[in-house]
Amino acid sequence: MYTAQLKNYRQAPRKVRLVTNLVKGKTVPRALLHLSFINKRAALPIHKLIESAVAGAFVKDGSTKENLMIQNITVNKGVTLHRHRPRARGSASPIDKHCSTIVVVLSPVAHAAQKMIEPGKESKTVVKKTTKNVSTKKKVTKSKK
Repeated sequence: MYTAQLKNYRQAPRKVRLVTNLVKGKTVPRALLHLSFINKRAALPIHKLIESAVAGAFVKDGSTKENLMIQNITVNKGVTLHRHRPRARGSASPIDKHCSTIVVVLSPVAHAAQKMIEPGKESKTVVKKTTKNVSTKKKVTKSKK
């Protein structure tokens, strides 16, 4: 397992989790492709963080990005910056600016999981089964009418 960490990223964890949940459990090339099309501010730092973890894996034992998958991405609360906004009658209201700590864990893809079933074969069998079930249901409903 290979890890990379980004501490005190200046965006709220709630917003960062929206992006990390989309790429969790995917292979690295697929995750990087998804991140390049996501229109969120957190997509670029997460993209860089994943590439950093891949570079660390390459230095450690020569793993390439095609052989790695994202096992887990955790987004935790970082430090909170406390600011104040002036309000009426000389008072002030607090503003909390939240930061995030992001940890990426990569793991090698199992050889068996790397071989994917061709999508055409799997979808044909599912379509045939659903077609038979639908046609059977149609025949039953027609005979009742």
